[in-house]
Amino acid sequence: MRRQVPFPRTDGPPDPTRPAVRWGPAPEGDERAATHAALVASAAELTGGPAHLIRVAHDPAGRPRLTGPAAGVQVSLSHAPGVFAVALSHGPAALGVDIEIVRPLPAVALARRWLGDTPADWIAGLPRHERDEAFLALWTRKEAIGKALGHGLRRGGLTRPVAVPTDWPATRPSGRRLPFPSDSDLDTVTAVVTPAGSTRAVLSVAVSGRPADPLVADLGDWRTPTFQ
Repeated sequence: MRRQVPFPRTDGPPDPTRPAVRWGPAPEGDERAATHAALVASAAELTGGPAHLIRVAHDPAGRPRLTGPAAGVQVSLSHAPGVFAVALSHGPAALGVDIEIVRPLPAVALARRWLGDTPADWIAGLPRHERDEAFLALWTRKEAIGKALGHGLRRGGLTRPVAVPTDWPATRPSGRRLPFPSDSDLDTVTAVVTPAGSTRAVLSVAVSGRPADPLVADLGDWRTPTFQ
């Protein structure tokens, strides 16, 4: 795994009440361990606590939580083949993060089954080479929202509607926010990112309760992976 880099700083340490995200490449086949390592390292930097005293546990519903000096920090994590993403905050709002590698998919059929007719029709109307990325933008958004609300895709998460983007520029630079309508009870960001080499991934982050400081639009590249 690549060396973890510090959170970008402009005027002192990161604001512990604002959501932060770290994402990047992970060794194939060892993504879970890399994700946990990134979460512990990020939590140690955010709290100032010793990393060796921070552990990743799970609540009865299976959601990750931290023990030791980082107890009480809100966290979410995700990994896919070759990549990881973690989100964390000292604030009270629950977080959800999801990352998926862009890859060939039966995008229209999957959307018809899991997202509903309106998203499926939108994806079907796109050029074929854009459909996989478009489906993953909606799917990761649904996953992140479900995690932030505490139920994932089970217990109603799959039935929650996900709006299509208000614009879909295929040339939008990597790391820039995709323009989705606002959710009434969440603040969300969805962006295409490039964790390593030419690999493309779609990353979505959701925060419940619409915090006072909204998520910043740009995710940047994997060397500066935080909302600031």
